Amino acid sequence: MELPAIAGITHRRVPVNGTELHLACAGEGRPLLLLHGWPQHWWSWRKVIGELAARHRVIAPDLRGWGWSEAPPGDYAKAVFAADLLALLDAEGIDRVSIIAHDWGAYAAFLLALAHPRRIERMVTLDIPPPWPEPLRPRHLGTPLLLTYQLPLALPGVGARILTSGPAFVRAVIRAGSGPGMRWTEDELDAYAVPLREPARAAASSACYRTFLTRELPAVIAGRGPRPDQLRVPTLLLMGSHSPLQRALAPRAAPQLSVEQVAGAGHFIPEEAPGELLARALPFLAAAG
Repeated sequence: MELPAIAGITHRRVPVNGTELHLACAGEGRPLLLLHGWPQHWWSWRKVIGELAARHRVIAPDLRGWGWSEAPPGDYAKAVFAADLLALLDAEGIDRVSIIAHDWGAYAAFLLALAHPRRIERMVTLDIPPPWPEPLRPRHLGTPLLLTYQLPLALPGVGARILTSGPAFVRAVIRAGSGPGMRWTEDELDAYAVPLREPARAAASSACYRTFLTRELPAVIAGRGPRPDQLRVPTLLLMGSHSPLQRALAPRAAPQLSVEQVAGAGHFIPEEAPGELLARALPFLAAAG
């Protein structure tokens, strides 16, 4: 599987936490992690990585099980992703880092920030509820959430077969989660669908959602997770105004968490609204001093 080519991006692999992660790297300066979500990989940052690299040393890893990173067996708990990121910072000799993160990458970033706040300067998180309970919006409970794709994907055996059988499922999920103005090409969609057709990566995706639905989500609902006031890292959460998550949930501000909407965008903000993301993220990150 050939890596997409982007001018100025270098690629390497780093052993961390018992596996090996692929990194896309660019720029110099204060370090900045870019963390993708499902069903994507580092290439989801292609529209913003150049501008960010003009100011930062940018590292965009593929999470374990995605892109060009290894996909070892396991439950793919989000705490494992967070542990991988901590090990990556140690391997790269980075004491403190800022983060822009989307979807599961953002969920892992929240967990990392809660457990190791000294290691993170600032975070911009994209279209993901934080790891504590958020109120539902009853008038939107009938909205077809992104959550609806999680149920079949999480089923043992079934989820992996859905992904290995062809690109249709991934194409449909991305289109359904996008805002009304977004137009994806099939080549763009298949840049994400094709890697997930590999059996180990398909199994990893299924395990990720199975662990979330059977262990992580019930713990959050039961109040066994963190509280908003435990977040010590200044964080900006951007929600797409047309995202299924935004329509059904009401993420709340907290002492270190600001919540804003990106008008017209769906779930995939880095590709749907790259200019707006840069306009919000760059000043926020620069405020770290």
